[in-house]
Amino acid sequence: MIYVCVPVHNEARTAGLVLWKVRQVFTAFPREYQLLVLDDASTDETRDVLASYAKVLPMTVVTHRAREGYARSLEELLRLALQRTDRPKRDCAITLHADFAHSPESMEDMVKRLESGADLVVAEQVEERGRASRALRLARRWAPRLLRLPGLRDTMSGFVALRLIVLRQALRSDGTRLLLTDGWCASAELVARLTRHARRRDTVPAAVRYDLVQRPSRVRPWRQLLEAWQARAIIRAARTAAALLVIATSLRAQSDTSRTDSTRAAPPASGSVTASATAPAPAPTAVPFPVGERLVYGARYGPFSVGTATMVVAGVDTIRAEEAVHFRFLIDGGALWYHIHQNLESWVGRRDFRSRRFLNQTEEKGKSWERKFEIYPDSGVYREAGRDSAAPTVAEPLDDAAFLYWIRTVPLEIGKRYEYRRYFRPERNPVIVEVLKRERVSVAGRKWDAIVVRPRIPNGGGIFAEKADARMWLSNEQPRIMLALQSNFSFGQVTLKLKEYSAPPAEHP
Repeated sequence: MIYVCVPVHNEARTAGLVLWKVRQVFTAFPREYQLLVLDDASTDETRDVLASYAKVLPMTVVTHRAREGYARSLEELLRLALQRTDRPKRDCAITLHADFAHSPESMEDMVKRLESGADLVVAEQVEERGRASRALRLARRWAPRLLRLPGLRDTMSGFVALRLIVLRQALRSDGTRLLLTDGWCASAELVARLTRHARRRDTVPAAVRYDLVQRPSRVRPWRQLLEAWQARAIIRAARTAAALLVIATSLRAQSDTSRTDSTRAAPPASGSVTASATAPAPAPTAVPFPVGERLVYGARYGPFSVGTATMVVAGVDTIRAEEAVHFRFLIDGGALWYHIHQNLESWVGRRDFRSRRFLNQTEEKGKSWERKFEIYPDSGVYREAGRDSAAPTVAEPLDDAAFLYWIRTVPLEIGKRYEYRRYFRPERNPVIVEVLKRERVSVAGRKWDAIVVRPRIPNGGGIFAEKADARMWLSNEQPRIMLALQSNFSFGQVTLKLKEYSAPPAEHP
């Protein structure tokens, strides 16, 4: 299925002709297609035109009562296409303007490129037909030079074809906005974000048809150039979001060592002890986090925004006749052709806060793999899927994702140092937490009273390794919220900061 996505605002003169031209293309080039059209609060006769064409074409019309702009309209249509497809690896979407600036004939070549193995095809403007103002032509020529993407001459085309699996990967940051800019910049941002996930990107030549446009241009050339200048950091971050890959790889390093390491025998130490303070109270008898709680973090490397991470309380399941709370920790990042998506899932006993199951799924550079552990606290062992033998675990085991939730429940006093022997692989213990100070921080649109802790795993690696000198900011109130996480790497410092926090009402199960 090909989903042709057409945002429309006051295009009564040309919208119907563009839609009919799309029909002609797919009549001569037989492919199954659907038109997805969004009327962004038009004030002319656009609504009536669309209604008449919807009667004779395979077409869905979405209407905004108030204008939301090109970027939001385009993203809504792309999400609708993804929602409708049941074969995202095969189906594709094409974004098309309704003012006839794009010639629908190019769609045949674009679809053929997808069918030959490309994941993303950009129709680059290489020819101008008709007259436009000198200011518009100069702005159109120079703006792509401000928002460069390797291998592309025209980053602001807005005329692209994409395999829907690529869009799904770009949206896997659990619902956050795909496009932060608008206008020409949004077109460049879309290509930048999709390129990170595309195995192959192609281009086709296209002409901009000023001779067919039936209304004065709404583009303010000098304003578009200014916005392009201001959007450089966003586009650069979209195409160079590599720092978050290191976080994901580091988390994997903490739980994914060699097969020999997985079965290494170790004393089944348990509980928690301290070297310089009395250990805090044992783990709570119930998990206090409500189903539906969701925390979204933005990742930054220096001044650049480089991706997202999300923590979700996904539900309550039953694991070996025990109620278990299901946690998910997702990381998404990429750079150019390189992308990694990591999904850590944990199931912990609702009554005892001990891990029962841990899943690590990773997609990297087009390859995917997973490691799955079944953990048996009562028997004192854990098993890794694909291995016949069991390995010893601690009495109250926690996995990577579970630990991030559990530490939010533990009483912590300023100036004290705690040691916990709760990581489910005994050879990685102890996990040390030093409580450094109190601090006032601003995240997620408000100010928080926080405590700053230094978590570290002397026997491990990754973001909590000794040399990483990690810092974690936890809200002072109970149950605590992780407000930020900072860790050092060889190339510099990476920081996760809370962007969104949402929880269901207290009565939610």
